[in-house]
Formats: sequence, C-alpha cells, structure tokens
Amino acid sequence: MTTQPELTARRQVADEMAEAARAWLTCLDPEQRAVAGGSVPVDADSDAERRRWFYTPTDHGGLTVNQQRPAQQRAAMRLVASGLSTAGYNTVALTMGLENVLDHTEGFTASFDRDRGRDPGMYYLRVFGEPGGSRPWAWRFGGHHVSLNYLVADGLLASATPCFIGADPASSPLLGELVHRPLGRVEDLARELVSSLPGPLAARAVLLPKAPPDLVTGNRGSIAEGDRYIPLTGIWRGPRFLDPAEQARIQAASDAIDRAAGFDQSDHQAVEFTASPKGLAASELDDRQRALLRALLGTYFGRVPDGVSPLERYHGTVLDAVHVAWAGSLDPGRPHYYRIQGPDLLIEWDNTQRGANHAHSVWRDPSRDFGLDVLTQHHRLHHH
Repeated sequence: MTTQPELTARRQVADEMAEAARAWLTCLDPEQRAVAGGSVPVDADSDAERRRWFYTPTDHGGLTVNQQRPAQQRAAMRLVASGLSTAGYNTVALTMGLENVLDHTEGFTASFDRDRGRDPGMYYLRVFGEPGGSRPWAWRFGGHHVSLNYLVADGLLASATPCFIGADPASSPLLGELVHRPLGRVEDLARELVSSLPGPLAARAVLLPKAPPDLVTGNRGSIAEGDRYIPLTGIWRGPRFLDPAEQARIQAASDAIDRAAGFDQSDHQAVEFTASPKGLAASELDDRQRALLRALLGTYFGRVPDGVSPLERYHGTVLDAVHVAWAGSLDPGRPHYYRIQGPDLLIEWDNTQRGANHAHSVWRDPSRDFGLDVLTQHHRLHHH
C-alpha cells in the first residue's frame, strides 16, 4: 500500500520531471521537437511505440544527444537526472561514457550502420504527451545499456519500469591499480548471498550449472508465462542492417553467444520465465542472508529518486515472498545469471558475454511496467 510520504514524493518527482521536460522541449527548434515528441499515452494499442525498449546500440526512438547543441544536451541530462537518484544518475552517466572504452577495446571501428558504432552521443530522449498537463504523459531515455521508462498520471510518478542498466566492459582497469566496476555490487551481493546457502538450500536456488546467454525476458514490452531468451539478432529495431557485411557480423556474434552458452531445450525450460517464481524463497533465509537480499534489492530500487523507492516495503512477509534463483558458476569471472522474483517484482542479471565481462541488469514490474495498470484506471475514470 502506498503511504502518504511516498505519494508526496511521487508528486514532487513528477513536478520536477515536468519542469525539466518543458524546459528541454522549449529550447528545441521545431524540427527537433518533431523527433523528440511522441503521442499521448492512452492505452496499450495506441501506446505501442512507448513500450518498445532496447538495450542494444540500436535506434531507441527520439532525439539523440548528438542531434542537440550543448545547452540542449544540458537540459536533456537534467530531465534524465530527475528520474534518478544521485547514485543512479552517476551510474547511467558512467555507462554512457563506457562507449569510449568499448570503442577502444574494439579498435575504433565503424559498426551498426553508423559512422561510429560505440558512440556516447547515441542516446535517445523522447517525451510522450504534454508534460505537466491533465492527461498522462511519459518520457523515455535509452541507448546502449541504458533504458529508462517513466509514466506520470494525475500529477504523480506512476511507473519507473522497465529500468535497465548494463556495463561493457563490466570490469576495466584504472590508474593506480584500481578496477572500474560500475555494477560491481549488483553482481557481488547476489554471489555472496547464494554462496552463503547451505547445500540443500543452494541446490534449490541454483537452477543450472551453466548460464543462459542473456536476460531470459529480453526486451519484451510485456512478460508472459514461458518466455525464453531472445537471440542477440532479435533485440534491434528493424529486421536487418542495411550493410550485408554488418548483418553477417551481428549474426555471427549472435551464433557465437549461443554456442558459448551451450543451452539445449531442457536448459531453456529450466530457466524460462514462470509466473510462479523459481528458486528459493526468502522466508528460508537467515537474518544475514535476508540483509544481503535487501541490500541487493537496494542496488535496483535505489536507482530512482529518494522517497519513491519501494525498498521500505520489503520486510517481513513481503520479503518472504521474494525468490532468488541462480544459474551458472559461482566463481567470480565466470558466466552467471540470477533472477529475483516476487509479487510485483522481477529482477534479472546476466554477465555471460565477452568472457563474463559484459553485464546486463533490469528491474521490472510484470503487472505494472510502463504504468499500463494506471493508464487503464485513468481511462476508466476520465473517459466515460
């Protein structure tokens, strides 16, 4: 149940978002605004574009950072910051900057039908509807390894999921013998939790000794019983690349990821999404393990601004219903996957590709992603 302090926080965040969105749109020229705007969120049928989301370096839809002048970029990042905590914003900014690191890793080559494939300017912002108006409105920010999706209705932040952050490389060296791991705790807390389980409980938490090639639910707009991993080639806008050589390269990369995972049908079945959570219930964890689980949840819920995080709900019987599932090795540096699932909650993590140095993490609410539940209620109350 939403408390009054949380309602107040959701209203305050919605007001800050609306102010930042209006300021950004106002400083755009007409041609830019035509690209930056989207239709008013109404229902599932008319809202299909808003619910298309990606985490690959594809066209996410909207106005890119590269298409904006510096003052416009600043206004865009102010809007992005309005939907994140300070730590969340810092992590997203670092993820964008990792494109320069990845470009170096891959030898500064052109790819993905772009002059620069790994490009920190290829992050897309789009506002759907009129910010701050009486009707629902939304905004989306995304690019390689970032997808942020928000809906505001009746002056309140109604939804902040799906919320995706990745890192490639997940680990990279810094001067002074330091290591940069922007999602390090997101990985390490889960490993510490599962590694602490006694044998019988560990056997129930670990679904397979090998990991699926990617997130099991992928970038689907909605999640359904039996969903299975989507190959890399399926997580792009549009069916094919214009350059046949680039299409062949991506297909070869996708095939190599599949071969490395070595999954057969029984493996896919073992980790496929089911509404009934897989793995081990938190009700069977001891106090230290429950604390580790709450800390892990905090690495996802803490991405949004203070006051709107749902973490405080996760005590007692609410936490009891959360399940932990793992697949793959428990050794650091080896391919692995985990899932945290409970009522109104689905979290997925994988670090399997590029020699287990390429991480994906997503927080979702299967019944409320994109605020579709709120849109349905709003439509029923205001359009009859």
